[in-house]
Amino acid sequence: QVQLVESGGGLVQPGGSLRLSCAASGIIFRFYRMGWYRQAPGKQRELVAGITSVGSTNYADSVKGRFTISRDNAKNTVYLQMNSLKPEDTAVYCCDAARGGVDYWGQGTQVTVSS
Repeated sequence: QVQLVESGGGLVQPGGSLRLSCAASGIIFRFYRMGWYRQAPGKQRELVAGITSVGSTNYADSVKGRFTISRDNAKNTVYLQMNSLKPEDTAVYCCDAARGGVDYWGQGTQVTVSS
């Protein structure tokens, strides 16, 4: 049974930081491309950041220079370090594991940026 469990969300003031974690089980983690997506109320889900099995990364333009995605294959975990948070970063953040046309999704964690 594949499970992706996100953690680390919460309420933070503008300019603050959060680190999200996504722990995977039931897959050979190191073979999977991992991604962080977010969906705000009334908006479509968007890719925030992705990291391939060999560590190549990509980011949405809106988060470049502020967010960093990383992975620890020994811990089967992918991280999203979020700095200089803005109110428009408020959303439910989900992680995704993809390989060979198959995707697995976590339940998501809420991030709220507000003063």
